[in-house]
Amino acid sequence: MGTSTGSFADLIGEDRKARQEHSWTGTFLEYLELVPGDPTIPKLAHARLYEAVTAAGATELGDTDDPHLNHLFGDERIKRYHYFEKEFFGIERSIAQIVRYLHSAALRGEESRQVLYLMGPVGAGKSSLVAKLQRALEETEPVYAIDGCPIAEEPLHLVPVHLRRSFSDVLGVPIEGELCPMCRHRLDTEFGGRYEDVPVARVAFSRHRRRGIGVVPPVDPNNQDTSVLIGSVDISKLDRYSESDPRVLDLSGAFNVGNRGIVEFIEVFKNEPEYLHTMITATQEKFVPAPGRHGTVYVDCAIIAHSNEAEWQKFKADHTNEAIMDRIVVVKVPYNLRLSEEIKIYEKMLRESQFRAHIAPHTLEIASMFAILSRLEPTPKCDLMTKLRLYDGEEVVKKGTTLKLSAKSLQEDAHREGLFGISTRFIMKALDNALADNPEVGINPISVREALVDMVKRADLAEDTRKLYLEFLQDTLHKAYLDILEKEVTRAFVFSFEQQAEDLFQNYLDHAEAYVNKSKVKDRNTGEELRPDESFLKSVEEQIGIVGSAAEGFRQEVMSYLWAATRRGEKVSYRAYEPLRDALEKKLLHSVRDMSRIVTKSRTRDEEQKDKYDTLIQRMIELGYNEHSAEVVLKYAANNLWKD
Repeated sequence: MGTSTGSFADLIGEDRKARQEHSWTGTFLEYLELVPGDPTIPKLAHARLYEAVTAAGATELGDTDDPHLNHLFGDERIKRYHYFEKEFFGIERSIAQIVRYLHSAALRGEESRQVLYLMGPVGAGKSSLVAKLQRALEETEPVYAIDGCPIAEEPLHLVPVHLRRSFSDVLGVPIEGELCPMCRHRLDTEFGGRYEDVPVARVAFSRHRRRGIGVVPPVDPNNQDTSVLIGSVDISKLDRYSESDPRVLDLSGAFNVGNRGIVEFIEVFKNEPEYLHTMITATQEKFVPAPGRHGTVYVDCAIIAHSNEAEWQKFKADHTNEAIMDRIVVVKVPYNLRLSEEIKIYEKMLRESQFRAHIAPHTLEIASMFAILSRLEPTPKCDLMTKLRLYDGEEVVKKGTTLKLSAKSLQEDAHREGLFGISTRFIMKALDNALADNPEVGINPISVREALVDMVKRADLAEDTRKLYLEFLQDTLHKAYLDILEKEVTRAFVFSFEQQAEDLFQNYLDHAEAYVNKSKVKDRNTGEELRPDESFLKSVEEQIGIVGSAAEGFRQEVMSYLWAATRRGEKVSYRAYEPLRDALEKKLLHSVRDMSRIVTKSRTRDEEQKDKYDTLIQRMIELGYNEHSAEVVLKYAANNLWKD
């Protein structure tokens, strides 16, 4: 017990010491001595926020060791910012646009006088992105502010206008902004105009303490009180001070609170347009009206708003809103469309929950497939499952040709992809329901698919949408899972599957290379030189529909791809070139299908078959199943795969 108490005391002590190291108090004159040594001290809100989110660094996608990312981002200079990467998945383009906005605003470009507006469907992560930006501020070092100022304003506002150019030249920083009415009154009455004596202190950002982070929720249209934005006059002080005395001001509105940091507008277009006009002056002129008869208050903040697409389209359709729209930078935040990233979302959410039941392999994959299929636009170029694979960075060859389908060309044809469909919350509810119903044995792709079917049937959906979703679950995903399961069961059944696939791969390479180069194959065992075995090559290629004249082009594609991969120093294995990998796996599966069928379907097994079945169960456990889920999926395989 003593050790625990001691460790808590140490933790508290270290935190208090760190906070004390960041604290500072002094006069304005002492503050002026700090600035030349660190000209970033008085930086504006956008610059502070930009530095906060980029401090952790970034990786340029398309220039990584991940071939899937290279396929998707190879010709784009998109960066993955490390500050976001553990919490946000598959929306790298949206995050890159946000950071680009912050960078331009930090350089005091036009974006510094624009509202950042995040538009996307429910549950796409808009609020979470803003919360992450707010946390970035909370994690930065405290800012220097006039001690006692209700809006924690920059101390350089104390410099008289006629001296600002001289001060700016000496300090090496621009001086922008005006004193708030309350600080101006204090300067005159408390300090007799001696601004060099005004106290300065460091103030930490905090959403909960309303320091540097202001939040504006949707306001009732019948009761839109601008005090939420700009503060009010404290009527309890009117018996002591006149209405024109700045001391009656209560500068607690969102723009006052968010000065030096962020002002967030939640579901922004649920407010009446007239209510939003304060944003225009806050962005373009950098001031908001002061309550009562007190002029204006300078504000330095990043204004970030968000809402869904329907509200944006309604707002945009009204031409009277053009003045506000001209001051908005729109960033779409769609649902994720990459399978591997969608799986990470549910893994993260489940880690953060208290569910600890077993989750069989491919369970989250099937749930994620359903979510992404619901978000894709149909295209005549391929079916939706092929599109899903392409969007995950796989290379897909058009059936019967050597023509590769391009994810980018499909994305260019789709205009609203990711702005509709099933949300992550819907999927998580299904996972939660399945886990709650099976706490002891866990969940598997079959139980989760059933939970999703049940939820779709009960959901408030348009009938054609419900029909489409059920088709995805009961047909498209049923077939996709059978394909996955066939490989899974066979891999578990075949001893050294990987080695057999690798041997088949090397054999194919030997014969394809000899065919392309019009040379002979040297037998690895006997050293005998043989003609390339075209029948063997065809037996592999026909597994993925490469036949006839397309075969020669495919072989050349394989050799050029692998030659380039070797030159880049990449490890070349049977998994290196995905179309060939699919062909090799399918050929290998055919060779063992009959034996697998006997073992999984047999009701009255002899001793040999029983041993093989027990070994199969054990190997599936090694692949990540528990005994119950292994039994369930094998029974499912017996009922649905390799039917007589």
